[in-house]
Amino acid sequence: MEQNSHPPKQSALVHYAALVRRLTPKSKVGQGCLRAFWVGGAICAFGQALTNLATEWLKMTASSASSFTAVVLIFLTALLTGIGVFDVIAKYAGAGTVVPITGFANAMVSPAMEFKPEGWVLGTGARLFTIAGPVLVYGIASSVAVGILYYFIRW
Repeated sequence: MEQNSHPPKQSALVHYAALVRRLTPKSKVGQGCLRAFWVGGAICAFGQALTNLATEWLKMTASSASSFTAVVLIFLTALLTGIGVFDVIAKYAGAGTVVPITGFANAMVSPAMEFKPEGWVLGTGARLFTIAGPVLVYGIASSVAVGILYYFIRW
């Protein structure tokens, strides 16, 4: 009787799983969380310092100071993304850079830069809203729906 020279498939899967476990780098979750925490905290502290500066030194109202802070954070994130610095920070800090306003600014600028060689209209202009488009559409649509619902409930 002739023996089968091929090992059973189960054995190959077990061998492959062991190989993957051995070659996959170990995740440093604690270190990643610590980096995300301090970088995200530093971004937020910087934003709060901008708000305080705007209210105390520039004599802005709280509402104007918040808008000023948002504009400065968006501008700095877009600038740092454009010159390649934000990507280095994001690689180091991971989720810590996804503080909503900086993460959104980076998500808008990155695809636009990637498709710049295709031209200003079909490249940068078209790709600028790859990430932002769905956020804006669903944000506006949900706010209209909530407004209509509020109108009828208030009656």
